[in-house]
Amino acid sequence: MTLEQLRIFVAVAEHEHMTRAAESLHLTQSATSAAIAALEARYATQLFHRVGRRIELTEIGRAFLIEARAVLARAAAATTVLTDMAGMTRGSLALAASQTVGNYFLPPVMAHYRQRFPGIDLSLRIGNTEQVADWVRDGEVDLGIVEGAVDDPALATQPVGDDELVLVVGQSHPWARQRTIAPAQFAETQWVLREVGSGTRAIAQSVLDQSGIAPDDIRIAMELPSNEAVCAAVVAGAGASIISRLVAAALIGSGDLIALEASLPTRRFIQLRHKERYVTQAAREMSEMIMADQAARL
Repeated sequence: MTLEQLRIFVAVAEHEHMTRAAESLHLTQSATSAAIAALEARYATQLFHRVGRRIELTEIGRAFLIEARAVLARAAAATTVLTDMAGMTRGSLALAASQTVGNYFLPPVMAHYRQRFPGIDLSLRIGNTEQVADWVRDGEVDLGIVEGAVDDPALATQPVGDDELVLVVGQSHPWARQRTIAPAQFAETQWVLREVGSGTRAIAQSVLDQSGIAPDDIRIAMELPSNEAVCAAVVAGAGASIISRLVAAALIGSGDLIALEASLPTRRFIQLRHKERYVTQAAREMSEMIMADQAARL
């Protein structure tokens, strides 16, 4: 079994399509198919179900995917230790972030980093807080940045910024003509929230729970998988939401969303890294740049 075979297997598993996996790896479809066939023949097992033009992981394939990703992560870490000696002239840095951080907070920092260290290849994966913590713990990324609290003994956490939360409604909402909303009013409306597992959902749910209203009295109209979907639903009149001002700023500025005073808490952006894994110079420089960027915004 070679690292190249593992790399091809992971790509096929993630794309669930042989041709798209081959294209992502800049290989021919025949080379990609041959690598999968060699693995299956060598170990006399079936890694994928062939369903029409689609392929799906078998139960064995799903178990093998976890191990394959771990091996590739360790190989990448070994390479990183060596390239770290090159003085930031070459190397890579894998980042993961929850949606608010990944879509709004981190891209300007990454652009600045790229200008300063053009030899470092940057990659970014976006998921919810729980997913990002999993990727950091499993060694699939070097650093993670999330909005939610993470309690994992394998991970070191560090606050790297603040995020202002805002209560928003659409123009047609009954609250749109009010300036201030008291917590006692939270039960009067329907709510549009992110999915369970996201940092935004966790803190919004905490605010609602602390309002003195029984959880069953909070009417959740929609649970949506992205900040943009939440904003679109609120603009359309589906209900109120508690969301990052970074996310809502443009729609608030245009008047499509109405921001109301509700005395909401400020949350922290938290950086995650694995306590026992080697911290590269590239990762250290990114951490310092994030802190400097946040200080400049204050």
